[in-house]
Amino acid sequence: MSLLQIYKPLTMSTILPKTDTWSVFEKISFRFFFTYFILFIFLNNNGAFPFYGYVNHIFNLGLYEIIPWIGEHILGITYEIRVGPNGSGDTTYDYLLIFTLFVIAIITAIIWSVIDRKAKSYVKMYYWLTLIVRFYVGLMLINYGLVKVIQVQFSAPTMYRLTQAYGDSSPMGLAWTFLGFSKGYNLFMGIAEVAAVLLLFRRTLTFGLIITLMTTANVMAVNYFYDVPVKILSTHLVIMTAFLLAHSFKTLWQFFFFRKPIALTDIYKPALKSIVSKVFLVIKALVLVYVLGFGFYETLSSRDMYYGEASKSPLKGFYEVEEFKLNDSIISCPSKEKKLWKYLMIDGKQYAQIKPADSKTQWYKLDVDSVKKSLVLKSYRDTLEVYNLTYMEGDSTDFYLKGTVKLDTLAIKLQRTKNYKEKFLLTNRGFHWINERPYNR
Repeated sequence: MSLLQIYKPLTMSTILPKTDTWSVFEKISFRFFFTYFILFIFLNNNGAFPFYGYVNHIFNLGLYEIIPWIGEHILGITYEIRVGPNGSGDTTYDYLLIFTLFVIAIITAIIWSVIDRKAKSYVKMYYWLTLIVRFYVGLMLINYGLVKVIQVQFSAPTMYRLTQAYGDSSPMGLAWTFLGFSKGYNLFMGIAEVAAVLLLFRRTLTFGLIITLMTTANVMAVNYFYDVPVKILSTHLVIMTAFLLAHSFKTLWQFFFFRKPIALTDIYKPALKSIVSKVFLVIKALVLVYVLGFGFYETLSSRDMYYGEASKSPLKGFYEVEEFKLNDSIISCPSKEKKLWKYLMIDGKQYAQIKPADSKTQWYKLDVDSVKKSLVLKSYRDTLEVYNLTYMEGDSTDFYLKGTVKLDTLAIKLQRTKNYKEKFLLTNRGFHWINERPYNR
């Protein structure tokens, strides 16, 4: 054998496995996944593709009519099926949409298998499907990663959380407190998710998929075990990642479990004209610049808008009640008087919380007039419960409120702490390299 034969350049046929014939199972599976993934990505995009919301809005105009009809007339759901985003990705509407897409995919796969039963393979369609799925998963995780790197998704524990009993928090609230406590852990999670950018390049695809599978599996586990209402999306991200990784599964199995030498193979890419390849390259570059560049800028802007100093109330602080007068009578603990405050908590410009002495924290709409030295608190639960108050700042941390609520008059003396984090062990404990014994409280 000549040296030329030994070192001859690798061709497509030597790199790739035989792709001319697929098994019946592979063809039927592909037909199902092709239909289901395409429908899911284009009808339930979740903001992965830039500017796709304008197109998705057109689809939703029809889906918001069709999906509730399916739930009511085919599945017999008797309660109201609400449509539109509301912070949850696991609504009845969302599950009905998934059910509908699943049924359509099965029917399509059956009809497709009958009509095209002589087909040997779908190599080119497989490439385009993997390309769409790669960008969907990759861009989705980059978006999620950026809001963790800049810590917008999981905010630091608020005064409301710090004064709430563990037992009164929901599983999701407990998870958000745990995840939001540490900036470092947010950065760690965010980098792991942004690493999904590796899915957008063929050379780094397999490595990126291994990282992404672990990342999405962890997100899915948190959503399931802490009852976070994004189970549908996180499950699909895991399934899609596993679908992409299936191409290299046999090779990785041989490497990790049998320690055999392997050579990773690329997903077959159909030959494209030079100009088409260049156009795709430019589009990919523009998408990356937009998602990473503008996405980073937009996330920073969101953090400043919702958590920056400009969003804070001039009366921001943690207020502890020292004296509470109701109709000129001093009320003190222990007392069964439900109107007795324990804490007043003000952070942003629009909301405040009052924690009564004997019940859970209540939320109020806040309106402050720093010129007139007045503030108004309107209850979200009781429209008649409106506090019309004037305030006066005394020496040091003293703070005074006077006014009315319903038919009662109030006079309250409070102690104001501007940096509330100093008052709680969770936020003032800090980091310690040396611990002579566990500080578990």
